[in-house]
Amino acid sequence: MTIHMNRWDSAKHSKSMAETPLLQNLTLLSTQISEISTFKTVIKSQCWDLSRRVRFLAPLFQELHDEVVSTHAVPYDALASLEEALLKAKDLLEFATRGSQLFMILEREQIKHKFTDVAVRFERGINKIPFDVLGISEEVKEQVALVTAQFTRAKEQFDAPGLQLYEHLLSVYKQSHDVKTETAELRLMCEKLQFLNANDIKQESVAIQKMVADRGDHFEKTAQDMSNVLKKIEHFLAIESGSEGFPPHTDEPCVKLCPQSLVIPDEFRCPISLELMKDPVIICTGQTYERSCIKKWLKAGHGTCPKTQQILSSTVLIPNHVLYSLISNWCEANGVEPPKRLGSLRLYKIMSDGSSEFIDLNILMRKLASSDLEDQRCTAGELRLLAKHNGHNRVLIAEAGAIPPLVDLLYAHDACTQEHAVTALLNLSIHEDIKECIMASGAVPGILHVLENGSMEARENAAATFFSLSVVDENKEPIGGSGAIQALVTLFCQGSQRGKVDAATALFSLCLYQGNRGRAIRAGIAPKLIEMLTKPGGEMRDEALAIMAVVVSHPDGKAAIGSINVVLTLVELINNGSPRNKENATSVLVHLCSGNPLHLSFVSSIGVINPLLDLAENGSDRGKRKAAQLLELIGDHCEYTSKTVN
Repeated sequence: MTIHMNRWDSAKHSKSMAETPLLQNLTLLSTQISEISTFKTVIKSQCWDLSRRVRFLAPLFQELHDEVVSTHAVPYDALASLEEALLKAKDLLEFATRGSQLFMILEREQIKHKFTDVAVRFERGINKIPFDVLGISEEVKEQVALVTAQFTRAKEQFDAPGLQLYEHLLSVYKQSHDVKTETAELRLMCEKLQFLNANDIKQESVAIQKMVADRGDHFEKTAQDMSNVLKKIEHFLAIESGSEGFPPHTDEPCVKLCPQSLVIPDEFRCPISLELMKDPVIICTGQTYERSCIKKWLKAGHGTCPKTQQILSSTVLIPNHVLYSLISNWCEANGVEPPKRLGSLRLYKIMSDGSSEFIDLNILMRKLASSDLEDQRCTAGELRLLAKHNGHNRVLIAEAGAIPPLVDLLYAHDACTQEHAVTALLNLSIHEDIKECIMASGAVPGILHVLENGSMEARENAAATFFSLSVVDENKEPIGGSGAIQALVTLFCQGSQRGKVDAATALFSLCLYQGNRGRAIRAGIAPKLIEMLTKPGGEMRDEALAIMAVVVSHPDGKAAIGSINVVLTLVELINNGSPRNKENATSVLVHLCSGNPLHLSFVSSIGVINPLLDLAENGSDRGKRKAAQLLELIGDHCEYTSKTVN
């Protein structure tokens, strides 16, 4: 095979081919960095900014696969620079998860230098990549340009960790450990560093000792001074809490009604207080806590889930009525005074004769939480109908805590129960805020289970649920990474007519995220798209063309789709298709013809100029832009051919 050597010499090309594992390492490092999610308070915002920028670069590493690198000879030092930048970023973020906050403040200028150095390394590495000769999609180019600009600003405008904190800490740091420190200074430090209880102090002390072990004897004096400061903070917190040992500070006890000999089930205990819950609420991570305890946690400034340490995307507290009912039943069965019952929640239901009635939601929740399979099946079916058309019902059902038990029912052996559960989640997901609750409840694996194993109607509704959830951009990556793409492609190829449409809609939405396009190609979607596009009758042509216009921007997609018979069909659609199909067909041809003289010769010879001129004048903004791009490619090709012949 002859490889055309564009602007780079053969020596660089050979080295690039020899170092393709380096490219794989870039992808691995970016993935590892994206999994680092818990940072110390004092530099949390800087760490999140760096982590986010690395995640935005991940699609670039995916597109710079071995074939692209070897063909266009991306300079070795560009990849090496990016690898070094990723390693530095990973080390810095890992330090930010376990290092001493007091040290970060005292060494604020050194920390600032490290973040600036990482930004400079990324900027240099990216600038060495010859984007003009690579088959990188426009979306990724735009994303990389944005991230590069952010790194440029970051190295110029980076804010070192809290100047005010530094001044207060330095004042305390310089005093001997037996000098009384101003209460206001210590209070500010505790608030800003989120030192709230004995456990926080213990974690900081462990971080200091770990740094001594890592840095050797020369660090011991600094560590001793920081430990003295920590003792003052510990003493201050003990006085503030009114206890020398200052256990975690809470409001009044949650529920102290149980005889000491009675063992409370673990699932009924609050993870914070370890007491029986009287008012259980669900937070956005899907975990349940006693209301007063989690409110105290949030009020103290924590932005994470106490149990999982996940970053909280919302501080909304949703009553867990299912668990409340279980706790009430357990209390009654064991002779314990039950917590005060919540008010009745009623759902609005339209009857078949046009009349209406109200349904007691508490009763439904008790049935949903029961061990009776018939109760579970009937309740899931009832919730499915109640959530179908009524937005108010959706909110009440979600707030009642129905989502976690519905997710559990996705694994039910009974096909009808499984179908009711996934359809109820589909109907609930229509409400934008509830999408987040469904994702937080860990529903994706269960929905995938239904998509792969359920009845055809359940599989159709599972695909529709994935589409509904993927409308939120943040959900596209976790859904795509779960294995859902392969299952959706299978339904798209083998399902019922409705199943194919539902799968196509979900695939189109998910593939708007660059990382999912390669997954769809690897799942074998390209041959089916070509079949649907060229098949007489065009039953699924619109859907196939829309997906093709997205996945063809991926290098593997372009290679898999670029056949002559597809090009001819695309030209026919530009001539006679609907406005949307003309636009999508033109978009596909722009990608197929870029850098492909054979396709350009074929397209320019079969009468597509006039339809393209019409689209460039009368189409949508996107249609005008794509038509102009294709006309320019054809014009350049014809001019080059003419010069060659002459």
